[in-house]
Amino acid sequence: MKKGLFFSVMIIFAFSCAKQMDQKKESKSPILKEEKPQLVGGDLDEHGCKVSAGYTWSVLRKECIRVFEIGTRLNHYEQSGETATTSAFVIFENNGNKAELFLDTQKESIILERKSEGQPWVKDDWQLIPWKGYVLKKAEEIKYTGQ
Repeated sequence: MKKGLFFSVMIIFAFSCAKQMDQKKESKSPILKEEKPQLVGGDLDEHGCKVSAGYTWSVLRKECIRVFEIGTRLNHYEQSGETATTSAFVIFENNGNKAELFLDTQKESIILERKSEGQPWVKDDWQLIPWKGYVLKKAEEIKYTGQ
């Protein structure tokens, strides 16, 4: 009986010491800061557009839009076997004299203007020409084409 009691006390003692040793190891490990989980859809830009949902600010419409839903897609112009997977999008003002250009290479959109119907929309060295759909040029070099 004494042996049984002795073994029981030894087992309890062994487990309690093991737990204390684990607690000491944990206290020596570096303290990790708890990171707050980032909410999906919680990434609003400076205009309040949900970037993760595909929204971007339109200067012409003065609202958040999804350019791939309402804009005209222009595909990267391929020349001499070059392949590219980039696209540009353009939306037009109601009267058609202004166009807003969205490029994947620029954070802000570009506002192009034209003087009259049938003329290209221009801004600096960018030109959007209405020809067999649209042709977008920069400094006389074709960059994108599309319907």
